[in-house]
Amino acid sequence: MELTPLSPAPSEGRVFTDVARAGLGDVAPSGRVRVDAIARWLQDAAFADLVDSGLPDDGVWVVRRLRIRVERFPRFREAAEVDTWCSGTGSLWAERRSTVRGADGGLVEAVALWVHLDPRGTRPRPMPEGFAEVYAPSAAGRRVRARLRHRATPPDGAKHVRWVFRVADLDLADHVNNAVYWQVLEERMADAAPEPLDAEIEHRSPADVGEATVLTDGPSLWIADGDGEVLASLFVASPQNLASAD
Repeated sequence: MELTPLSPAPSEGRVFTDVARAGLGDVAPSGRVRVDAIARWLQDAAFADLVDSGLPDDGVWVVRRLRIRVERFPRFREAAEVDTWCSGTGSLWAERRSTVRGADGGLVEAVALWVHLDPRGTRPRPMPEGFAEVYAPSAAGRRVRARLRHRATPPDGAKHVRWVFRVADLDLADHVNNAVYWQVLEERMADAAPEPLDAEIEHRSPADVGEATVLTDGPSLWIADGDGEVLASLFVASPQNLASAD
């Protein structure tokens, strides 16, 4: 599986910096920041960047794909800066690169594909007015596609594990927040996360509260709803990262 490339930081254009700190709710018992917490930091930085840009936008941005590569996990109490910038554009979507740097050596690289939707979050819509002026310079003309690359359905014989999405997992859009899906990987690793850790998720359909199933085959995981529809897929670049949970 070829993961989304991690392009370098731009030599020109907008780079926004947000701040985070590893608190009690962000860390595993070992003290490392969980992957779902990192995903939330990335979401928060993206939102803060959009607000700070001043662009008039009543649309909704949703994550279609997110790769997270952890070189070293931030630790409890560690302060971090989250640098984020636009690294590519499309007609109805944009790619966002981010780097998390902790004060004590934590380092995470990430790249996400965000799709721009109408205010109801149901249909793609063009970029907000002024988007190109603010974000295109850092992308340097790089164009990206929104096509999903992961295998759409699990193979016969994939292992099944019950999962439940809770009311507390819902966000403002009234569906399960995309950061929550990374808890599936956390459950598989059982706080034995290796460094480096490199994984990518693709989202296919929004999830609601209720029963779900996690299907696993080697380095690949699929999250399906109660009717068997695949909602998202996760691929871990190093299969041994999941070996302890089998």
